[in-house]
Amino acid sequence: ASTCKQCLAVHPSCAWCFQEVLASSSRCDLKKNLMASGCDPSSMESPSSRLQVIEDRPLSNKAAGATQDVTQIKPQNLHITLRPDDAKRFTVKVRQVEDYPVDLYYLMDLSYSMNDDLFRLRTLGRGLAEAMNRTTSNLRMGFGAFVDKPLSPYMYISPEAAVKNPCHSINTTCLPQFGYKHVLTLTEEVSRFTEEVKKQMVSRNRDAPEGGFDAIIQAAVCKEQIGWRPGASHLLIFTSDAKTHMALDGRLAGIVQPNDGKCHLNSDNMYSMSTTMDYPSLALITEKMSENNINLIFAVTNPVVPLYQNYSELIPGTTVGTLSNDSGNVIQLILKAYFSVLFLLSLWKNVCLLFPSVWISPFLSSLHVNLPVLQVSFSVEARARGCPKQKKKTFIIKPVGFKDSLSITVTFECDCKCQSRAQPNSPKCSNGNGTFECGMCLCHPGRLGPHCECAEGDYDPREQDRCNGPEGSGGRVCSGRGDCVCGQCVCHSSDFGKVWGKLCECDDFNCPRYKGELCSGHGDCNCGFCQCAPDWQGENCNCSRRTDTCMSNLGLLCSGRGQCVCGACECTQPGAYGATCDKCPTCPDACTMKKECVECKHFKRGKLHDDNTCSRICKDEIVLVDEIVLHDTNAVNCSYKDEDDCVEHFQYYEDASGKSILFVVKEPDCPKGPDILVVLLSVAGAILFLGLAALLIWKLLVTIHDRREFAKFEEERAQAKWDTGHNPLYKGATSTFTNITYRGKD
Repeated sequence: ASTCKQCLAVHPSCAWCFQEVLASSSRCDLKKNLMASGCDPSSMESPSSRLQVIEDRPLSNKAAGATQDVTQIKPQNLHITLRPDDAKRFTVKVRQVEDYPVDLYYLMDLSYSMNDDLFRLRTLGRGLAEAMNRTTSNLRMGFGAFVDKPLSPYMYISPEAAVKNPCHSINTTCLPQFGYKHVLTLTEEVSRFTEEVKKQMVSRNRDAPEGGFDAIIQAAVCKEQIGWRPGASHLLIFTSDAKTHMALDGRLAGIVQPNDGKCHLNSDNMYSMSTTMDYPSLALITEKMSENNINLIFAVTNPVVPLYQNYSELIPGTTVGTLSNDSGNVIQLILKAYFSVLFLLSLWKNVCLLFPSVWISPFLSSLHVNLPVLQVSFSVEARARGCPKQKKKTFIIKPVGFKDSLSITVTFECDCKCQSRAQPNSPKCSNGNGTFECGMCLCHPGRLGPHCECAEGDYDPREQDRCNGPEGSGGRVCSGRGDCVCGQCVCHSSDFGKVWGKLCECDDFNCPRYKGELCSGHGDCNCGFCQCAPDWQGENCNCSRRTDTCMSNLGLLCSGRGQCVCGACECTQPGAYGATCDKCPTCPDACTMKKECVECKHFKRGKLHDDNTCSRICKDEIVLVDEIVLHDTNAVNCSYKDEDDCVEHFQYYEDASGKSILFVVKEPDCPKGPDILVVLLSVAGAILFLGLAALLIWKLLVTIHDRREFAKFEEERAQAKWDTGHNPLYKGATSTFTNITYRGKD
């Protein structure tokens, strides 16, 4: 650096010594090096970056009394002094206080497909009020409806009766098509909300997309008609089951006038410019949502959720919920969005480059949830990326949907104080041939030398040696890229860039290149060395310091299968590949990871389905098959048992292009229940068989026993006969007596 101002821009740690006599040849160096060269600390210029809190009111806990006294962001005013390429960090706290006033405007699609949703909405008012009253007692509700622009090709114009009754062809009655109508101004009377909704009827349009963006703009900017309160939280609930027209779609009907983002409600509270003004763009919606502190909640049916999630990425402070087919879960969606962490995180999503000279980088540092109070703390870094002409700038950071804001004033320390003491035409510079500034002479045009003692064109051979390089460098004068004038090198101009240095040894184009770009396009070339931007490192600045590019959809660094090197994943798990090592068919946990995707994408159940993260995490294509066939050696066959005790079979396969496919068997293997008739007949047969078997066994045993007893009897009887014939002691049973006195008759 040849001047004090240039020195401050080299690096935040550089200092400049404006002492006249200095042993060192360089006045720009680190403080310790300058002090070692004999520079007095009082003769140094080294301003430091500073942070001063101007206003720091404490956060409120409850919205009691006037809302203008409620503080929801802390601090409220900062003053930052920054050196070039230096940064200061500060903490910002955002709190959603208890019992804060809430204005809730319900904007409903009244096309014919929402007929059942309208019936559900007629009973919704009281339930929604009771649910919101648990968070705030100061609630107001309003209602509006939309269909689409009432002209061809968006509406039915034939037959003639279809203009007044678009449902003429399906033999029912509908309202004539309308763009947007404001039905009920925000009110605390819940009964009025219910009464007005009961009066509504559906209409019918011709094409599938609706004119919802027209309605969103009018509901946002017509503050007096809608009744938005300045000091309240503004919630705009958008419900639909279809896509929506956006900017330039009006050309289909010959409408070329851009949407001006102004209120155009007539005396009947109808959108009067529907047929003459084009649909609004996403940029216009973002501007009006932020300008009017409105948080937009898309409550849409499942088929169009991915589309509205893409919209929410471009509209800060917007959340998306999946609406059931009859809007039965809308109360839960509203409450979830109201207390969603993303509701606050998205406030900072698009805060990055405010203007070229200041870069703002917010990081979530803490989260405190104690419903209904929600507080988020951010660590914010403000970095000066240059020295603008305007030395002081003020900008506002205001969370979307909040009235509070943080005002930040940045002062750029790009100049040295010693510059204010400059001496033009100073006698110290060879009798007025230069300006003595910050300890050195800044020579007038045509003058050279430390004290401007030489003029261009002067030549002294004795001073030629002062322009030669050191021994071993070839002895070229001024490195071969300049002329020696008065003992100093005057560097040649180059078409490639700037050449400078005492011996013209430095330039800004001879640094390492990567893919054809100097310093990879991520840094500045300074004297042959790359000075990398804060997010880059390496000899040629091709190595990124960022790790968010290595995050997988599951929130893991390189999916837990590798390490992040220079902003890219190097997979260490065998078989893993892909930008975030998310593809790994042969990994042991492949079946476990893909099981959840099969559950949510095919069977519409499981954790990912309940969390509405299925479409974001599961990018696989589902193919239903009758049986699993091996497609490749890298394919993995998987099976698991579901909640119904059925075994599900699927195959995880990735083709040559990296496309992930899940082949799922159509019918799971479920255990079959017992046949009751067969069981009854089997039991009865078993009982009968066992009974008959028991009887047969009993009969057999009795028969055997009887035969044994009879045989024994026969044996004993035979033995008894033999005894009577041969036993001498046997005496017969008959005794014979003779009566000797008997004479007979004769």
